[in-house]
Amino acid sequence: MQHKIKLRPNEVKDFVSAASKCAFDVDISYNRFIVDAKSIIGVLGLNFNQILTVAYNGYDAEFESYLQKFAVAV
Repeated sequence: MQHKIKLRPNEVKDFVSAASKCAFDVDISYNRFIVDAKSIIGVLGLNFNQILTVAYNGYDAEFESYLQKFAVAV
């Protein structure tokens, strides 16, 4: 699954916490930069002026609901 989101630096801690609760790998990327969404250092290294893509193979209803807060239309 993939979702397009927009994050702000002050939201990173909660985002990483939500991703860490998933039993599957979660990646976040823009352009060619891909980082583990469960790594606070990795996520903080992203450019928050860009639309980010969250990609994962699995399903967690709580995480899906959480991502809706950050969803952007493309």
